[in-house]
Amino acid sequence: MEKPEVTPTHKKPWAREVRDWVLTLGVAMVAALLIQNYAFAQTEVRNISMQKTLVEGQRLIEDKISYRFESPHRGDIVIINGPESDKRLIKRVIGLPGDVLNITDDGHVILNDKQLDEPYIKGLTFSNGLEMPYTVPSDTVFVMGDNRENSQDSRVLGPIALSSVEGRAVFRLWPLNKFGGLE
Repeated sequence: MEKPEVTPTHKKPWAREVRDWVLTLGVAMVAALLIQNYAFAQTEVRNISMQKTLVEGQRLIEDKISYRFESPHRGDIVIINGPESDKRLIKRVIGLPGDVLNITDDGHVILNDKQLDEPYIKGLTFSNGLEMPYTVPSDTVFVMGDNRENSQDSRVLGPIALSSVEGRAVFRLWPLNKFGGLE
C-alpha cells in the first residue's frame, strides 16, 4: 500500500511576517494622515460662540475637500484657520463677496436689503463698532457665531480670507443623542 503524498506546509520566516505587518501598518497610517489633512477631519467645539447650534465638547466631521472646488455658501458652518485669529474658529457664513450687510439698532441682520431669517441664533446681534452698512470685500467671507452676544467673529476680526476657510462642518459625531448631519 502506498503512502499518501504529504505536501509540506511552508511558513513565512518570522522576519518576513514582521516586515509585512510593519508595511501594512505604515501604509494605513500614511493613508489616515492624508485623509485627516486633506479630505476629512474630526474637530472639537471648544467654545460657546455657536450655541444653540453647537455646544462646547461636541465632536464634528469637517469636509476639507468641497472648498477646493467651490466657494463657501451663505449659511455654511465653517472652520477657520488663518491669520485672522490665533485659534481655529467655528462660525457661520453670513456674507459673501460683494454682499452688503447692515445690523439694525434692534439686533436684526439685513443682507442686500432683506432681513435674514436666523432661527438658529442665540441673543441679539450688535455691530460691535463695525461701521454699517458693510460691503464684504472680494475673496473674503463675513462670518458670525450663532451666539451673537458671545462670539469673536467678523464684527471684531474683520472679513475672513477664503484661503483661511479650512473646511465645512458637515456631521456631528458626539454626543450620540445629537449624532447626525448639520444644517
